Amino acid sequence: MHLDLVVKWLQEASLHPLPGKESHLRMSPLPVDVRRFVQPAPVPHKKSGVLLLFYPRADGVYFPLIKRPSYTGVHSDQVGLPGGKAEPDDPDIIRTALREAEEEIGIDAGKVTVLGTLSDLYIPSSSYVVTPVLGYMKEAPSFVPDSREVSKILETQLTALVNPSLKKQTRLKAGNGLELYTPYFDVYGEVVWGATAMILNELIDLLDQNRK
Repeated sequence: MHLDLVVKWLQEASLHPLPGKESHLRMSPLPVDVRRFVQPAPVPHKKSGVLLLFYPRADGVYFPLIKRPSYTGVHSDQVGLPGGKAEPDDPDIIRTALREAEEEIGIDAGKVTVLGTLSDLYIPSSSYVVTPVLGYMKEAPSFVPDSREVSKILETQLTALVNPSLKKQTRLKAGNGLELYTPYFDVYGEVVWGATAMILNELIDLLDQNRK
């Protein structure tokens, strides 16, 4: 799978309605929190942007996931996409995702070509509406993780992500003591679940539509 082909598929996918809820539900923790799928999202809520950044290496197309450090908060030690909350000075959510990714993993945001966005996803535990932004760089970036925000960068090969064997299921304890039965992606032994898994599943569905 080459970068030019991935870009072409995603550009073609942008011409059609996104699968959204259909993709998200298949990787949603059980019991399903129906608040995720209320349209419009509950008010009040905060906005955030995350970046799905594709880039080439000799053996294929990659994108970075990050592991958060241990801290007091709902996303402690979780694996996710680089990004964060919108600031008043951000002109739009795309700028939010680029700015946050630059701060967290040290990329040059000016070298990212933006392809568009995936479906918004509401996160009940933190009252954020997350917008996944799609972008690519023609050369692999030199990552410089911010140790306050990132404990590890997981460079993830796109062809590996679409392998069905990476989809597994487990039981997790949520912060409120609720036990969740949840699908997840096994990425280098890390459990990638929740909103990140739901976002990645929509990406896979878009790629699958164009690979057929």
